[in-house]
Amino acid sequence: MAVTDTEQPAAAPETRFTARANYHSADNNFEFRWPDVPAHQFLVERDKAFASDTPTCLIPLDCSEILKTGYPATTPTMLMRYARIRAGEEISTRLVASGEIYYVMEGSGESRNGEDVIAWGRGDLFCFPGGGETTHRAGDVDCLLYFTTNEPLLALERLRPPAPGEAVVETVHWPAASTRAEFEDVFKRPITPTTTGHAVLFSSPALAPSTNAIPSINIGINTLEAGRDQRAHRHNGVAVVLSIQGEGVYSIVDDERIDWSEGAVQITPGASMHSHHNRGSERMECLIFQDEALHYYTRTPGFSFD
Repeated sequence: MAVTDTEQPAAAPETRFTARANYHSADNNFEFRWPDVPAHQFLVERDKAFASDTPTCLIPLDCSEILKTGYPATTPTMLMRYARIRAGEEISTRLVASGEIYYVMEGSGESRNGEDVIAWGRGDLFCFPGGGETTHRAGDVDCLLYFTTNEPLLALERLRPPAPGEAVVETVHWPAASTRAEFEDVFKRPITPTTTGHAVLFSSPALAPSTNAIPSINIGINTLEAGRDQRAHRHNGVAVVLSIQGEGVYSIVDDERIDWSEGAVQITPGASMHSHHNRGSERMECLIFQDEALHYYTRTPGFSFD
């Protein structure tokens, strides 16, 4: 029966299921929206991560109060943390995520997830499947890891991580030396009007043909030569940027200037027009996590220079 039929349908009995039914008939059903993702810098969290008296701990970069998510979130789909690990100490997690991706900011050590063990050093990237126990142990010096998961994405629908052995995500290690070797060829390429950056993306055979690190997140290291400007552009994915080398660097995000602070993380909201500018004496370097991977999958990347 069509809803426009003149014949009245029989009244349905009231049940606890009909009591849950809501109906909406606004003139514009696209008017509802969650709070905007902020163009935020996590300076307090950065200072705590680098403080000499900070014990072994996790430091979440949490915007849940702004985003009104009801669970920890840096963006609606990602949760970032610093992990400060004192020399000779360890820290363990069991994260409700489909994957977890780590970047080594300081020190060396090893991480274990199930039977997989990765020995890491400064500048390395690595990832594990989510859901299992992961233990990070520092070597002879204090260590600092920066990492992300898609915990908010799973929390949205109260999903659980894949069972061990069933995850799409595999353990992967991208050593810093291999990344530097990749950049040797990248730096030889000319800057053209359509160049978005001299960058390297990180993925694995398990995610082919995409260039994603896990199905919902893509990661890359981007660079910008001293005195150069990155052309303004936009994309639908949120970008969370860690400044590795950011002296004299600033971004313009929707006409707002944001000066970079080394070791700090900042959010570039999805669909915002943004550009990066290097007025320092060294090549800019940053690590970028994006949920653009989701938009690639839904065929809505939204990239443009205008």
